[in-house]
Amino acid sequence: MTATATPKTGFYREHLKSPRAVLAPMAGYTDAPFRRLALEHGAAWTVSEMVLARGLLAGERKSTELGAPYPGEPNLVVQLFGDDPEVLCEAAAKAEALFSPVAIDLNMGCPAPKLAGRGGACLLLTPERAYALVRAMRQGTSLEVSAKIRLGWDQDQSLEIALGLEAAGVALLTVHGRTSRQRYEGQANWEAIGRVAEAVRVPVLGSGDVTTPEQFHSRLQTGVAGVMIGRGAVGNPWIFRQIASGAPAPSLPERIQTALRHAELNVQWYGEFHGLRQLRKVLYRYFPANPELHPGLKQIHTRAELENLLRSAAHGRIEE
Repeated sequence: MTATATPKTGFYREHLKSPRAVLAPMAGYTDAPFRRLALEHGAAWTVSEMVLARGLLAGERKSTELGAPYPGEPNLVVQLFGDDPEVLCEAAAKAEALFSPVAIDLNMGCPAPKLAGRGGACLLLTPERAYALVRAMRQGTSLEVSAKIRLGWDQDQSLEIALGLEAAGVALLTVHGRTSRQRYEGQANWEAIGRVAEAVRVPVLGSGDVTTPEQFHSRLQTGVAGVMIGRGAVGNPWIFRQIASGAPAPSLPERIQTALRHAELNVQWYGEFHGLRQLRKVLYRYFPANPELHPGLKQIHTRAELENLLRSAAHGRIEE
């Protein structure tokens, strides 16, 4: 391991001079096409799907593809998953060289049982290990290192963990307002997030249950520097534009245009067959007020089918 390098930029603070909304990392969703769409609609930056550090070092295609930027992609933060300091040090170096991101993030929030004991939210049980991972990552990269955490494993330990991560050298913290045990049940605890924001000197992003611009502005009252939006942005990338500029809710023609743009980006990235199959789980979410569209959108095979279906929607001719 080399000596800790001085970060190349103060990316996080520079982009949080005023409160902003950020696209959260979501496995199966925040791929290059959706990140591009979020940036086009005003996200401050985007975070990749979590990349397994060991897989990246081994050259596994899936791990490499998860972090891969689209050509010229700006403001990409690559999130790494792992629990070994040496591996994460080397993976941070490789991610910087391979993907040219603006920062590297450590996943300390994934509660998926299939990944238990290998990193993610399990690190909340061994915070000293997490601090060592951050220090190792900082040794491996000249970029800023951040971490995304939950409140704790099964109780709120967020203050202790946040202070330890700050001491280890993170440049930013994102706090999801639930414990790992809660997964996505119940309500996110924004009072706890606010206590972390007050206690540390680094910027803090809050995360959890923000699906409208009104909720974004309300959550800023807790003292966070910005908000990371995940599920609330799926089929709803306009939320970033609404937050950034006060734009009105999208009309049906705007929803159709954006759904087609997402399909275009997916086809460019994956090819038509895989790109549209992958998008079926998202397309219907663009049209929450049009349930008559949902069955067709969940079975789309070609761009022509999609264009015809949405053209019919625009003219009010949907066959149920």
